[in-house]
Amino acid sequence: MLSIIQAAGWPIWPLIFCSLLAVALVIERFFSLQANRIAPPKLLEEALRVSRSSVPSRDVVDQLAHNSALGEVLASGLRALYLNPRCKEEDLRATMEGSGREVAHRMERYLSALATIASAAPLLGLLGTVIGMIEIFGSQSPTAGAAGASPAQLAHGISVALYNTAFGLMVAIPSLIFWRYFRATVDAYLLTLELAADQFVRHLNSLRAAS
Repeated sequence: MLSIIQAAGWPIWPLIFCSLLAVALVIERFFSLQANRIAPPKLLEEALRVSRSSVPSRDVVDQLAHNSALGEVLASGLRALYLNPRCKEEDLRATMEGSGREVAHRMERYLSALATIASAAPLLGLLGTVIGMIEIFGSQSPTAGAAGASPAQLAHGISVALYNTAFGLMVAIPSLIFWRYFRATVDAYLLTLELAADQFVRHLNSLRAAS
């Protein structure tokens, strides 16, 4: 590996940095976007059950808010009822939508950075290719003498060009794949949260009307 880095020259170092950053972002997103952290399967049913007859205690609501992203959205509706037991359905929806936007922002965190790496890595590889070609043509200049460039100079220029092109694609392709995967995962979670919040708003509205 060290011999490849040496053969690729200095242009490969930005690509190495991008690859390490991409790996760190992928690991962090896999950890943060687990289902139990975003939308546990039975959480909505549990929230509906504990608030079937009345608004649960503040301790229960706080526990719900710290459970997951979905719990945070649901808890915001319950807290709105604490502040104003007669609040309208539109106010409940506005409160939960605001909480949902905060959750969506957290779920989309670092995805733009991963997309930037996927877009920039081929360009960095192209930069290394251009630098390698410059070295090749520079070795053919008249100052190189009548004998022209040495095979070692030509080989170095070619290796810089090819290694950087290949490494740029090796960084870009997995980054693009993971970005699309995480983008689809976030979209699916957002749909789940939206449907759950809509059902919970109707539940809270009926609970408010009954009280």
